[in-house]
Amino acid sequence: MEIPEDRLLGAQGNGFAQVFAGLNPERIVVAYMAVGFGHYALDIASSYARDRKVWGVPIGAHQGIAHPMAIAKINVELAELISSKAAWLFDNGYDASESANIAKFQGADAALAALDQSIQTLGGNGMSSEFGLADFWGVVRLYKTAPISREMILNFISQHSLGLPRSY
Repeated sequence: MEIPEDRLLGAQGNGFAQVFAGLNPERIVVAYMAVGFGHYALDIASSYARDRKVWGVPIGAHQGIAHPMAIAKINVELAELISSKAAWLFDNGYDASESANIAKFQGADAALAALDQSIQTLGGNGMSSEFGLADFWGVVRLYKTAPISREMILNFISQHSLGLPRSY
């Protein structure tokens, strides 16, 4: 394809390198988007668990509700921390490959777990459009697969971070 010279990114004939240059930022952005979904879901579920009463007691007062939500919160916060590390490394010119991959992996897992727990906390209401949680499930689930699958992240970490032989 003919591209005008003033529209060219990087060096001519080196387009594939330009694609690879965008992989770490893409993973970092997806990780932060996932973290945002995780926080959003937990905010809705926390509010619901404080307000919804059964036999005069907020459902959030029960450890069966509170503890799974607390675990989800911890995992979302950890995903945010590794995302911040990856962003800092990238912004400061360091190799962010490992952290970007871990951030995307952890962000997707944490967001989906937080969303799932939030839906569970709301019971049947978790599936209603009124609360909007179930509407996000497909998007958040996609983060586990795209833009890079969990398996490819595990391949990267095992090979590049742990020095194990290439598995594919």
